[in-house]
Amino acid sequence: MTKSIDEIESAEKQIRALQQDVDYTVREYPVEVVVGKYLTGLDDNTNEIFVPEYQRDLIWDDSRQSKFIESLLIGLPIPYIFAADAGNEDETLSGRLEIIDGTQRLRTLASFLLNSLELRGLEKLTALNGFTYRDLPPSRQRRFNRITLRMIELTERADEETRRDMFDRINTGSVRLNDMESRRGRLPGPFVALVKDLAQDNLFRLLAPVSGPAEKRFEREELVARFFAYLDEFEDFGRTEAGKVVSDFVDDYTSRMNAQLEAEGTGGASETRLRREWSNMLEFVRQNYPSGFTKSPNARTTPRVRFEAIGVGSALALRENPNPPGVSQIPNWINGDTFRKETTSDAANNRNRVLSRIKFVRDRLLTA
Repeated sequence: MTKSIDEIESAEKQIRALQQDVDYTVREYPVEVVVGKYLTGLDDNTNEIFVPEYQRDLIWDDSRQSKFIESLLIGLPIPYIFAADAGNEDETLSGRLEIIDGTQRLRTLASFLLNSLELRGLEKLTALNGFTYRDLPPSRQRRFNRITLRMIELTERADEETRRDMFDRINTGSVRLNDMESRRGRLPGPFVALVKDLAQDNLFRLLAPVSGPAEKRFEREELVARFFAYLDEFEDFGRTEAGKVVSDFVDDYTSRMNAQLEAEGTGGASETRLRREWSNMLEFVRQNYPSGFTKSPNARTTPRVRFEAIGVGSALALRENPNPPGVSQIPNWINGDTFRKETTSDAANNRNRVLSRIKFVRDRLLTA
């Protein structure tokens, strides 16, 4: 059916109005500049270009990383990197760029320039299989460093609604379900239902703020599920091949807890214990950590690694002593360099890092 002139004009007017809400710039940077902006300040979480917490578990395998480097070396076009000035989400992030799409590419480039990636499985540049960046002649290194990457940067002037809408749209169809979204669909049961319930706790929401897009993708539930998995079994994380990936570790725990809660029935001993430890931990954090699980009182996001360290470490201490003797020392380390390094590493989910940050908090709380 043919549209009337009024309908066509109305549609065109709406398109123009919404186009004005999208404020972005297109930039081009050499590889070495982009990687430098990512690596400089990475250890203390002040890098200009950063990977948001919810994407840090995502990483290509060596084969896929190698193929990406091969594409750059032979001059194939690659997609734009999509980033956003994060100042509207958290004032402490003002001027820094959050990667929305392109995390894997950025981390692959960093890994290659740091000589952590050995090329393998190349089908075009077969002579480069087994090479690292340092194996390339200096002339080729310089040419690689000058390869231009294109970046679409959503500016700070774009309002929050537009930012969130663009985030959702750019990820629709291009990003797999995250861990909690997948878990909800694959592993329904009483433990998943309990996690959903506890994630709505008002005190938890106050102590652990999350961004709008992350909340839509069940970030709070992911934090709760990780809390219990690490609380009960963190020493087992990474012991086996299957347990080296956080999602697999939490999935395995979820399956067993679903079965256990199902067998015990509503209000059983396990559910009662989980609710009690969750409640006790939150109240302890409220009383003793001025910024809750965040880095500062005004922060609007909660880093997973920080939540895990404070939440699980505190709960483990409470298991051993309801009145941990080291509480008075919290101000001496909570904003210190050592704890910051424990909770900002990009290799946040290997076994050593997980155990180290959790034990850091637990042991300090239990030491007078």
